[in-house]
Amino acid sequence: MSDLKLVLVSAVALVDEKGSLLLAQRPEGKSLAGLWEFPGGKVEEGETPEAALVRELKEELGIDVEQKDLIPFSFASHSYENFHLLMPVFICQKWQGTPEGCEGQSLAWVSEKDLANYPTPPADVELMDEFRRWMGNRLCLVKK
Repeated sequence: MSDLKLVLVSAVALVDEKGSLLLAQRPEGKSLAGLWEFPGGKVEEGETPEAALVRELKEELGIDVEQKDLIPFSFASHSYENFHLLMPVFICQKWQGTPEGCEGQSLAWVSEKDLANYPTPPADVELMDEFRRWMGNRLCLVKK
């Protein structure tokens, strides 16, 4: 049994019309600063992961997303030194507005082939591999 506190965070793979993924860089002063991750944030008491994402995407990126446009994708379960992270991840291809780093974070639209050039937190490594496979399958379906 672990004594680590469980932290529930929800995240989203925002995918644009070109098939690029939006990554956010963790800003200086935060843990894991400089690493790239899916946008998202902590799920507050009484909030669903989807509701948390709608709120976080408005606060962090200045975009509006409807819960119905969040498609369950995968999840991460990872122990860090001081807590255990549980992170459901959704895919979203529809939103209103243009994503901006409202909290000072850098953003990058990244193609599937360039994802390896963006170092991620340990919990996101396998998720990025899953996303690459999803993109590869998606592109195969489109080409047929």
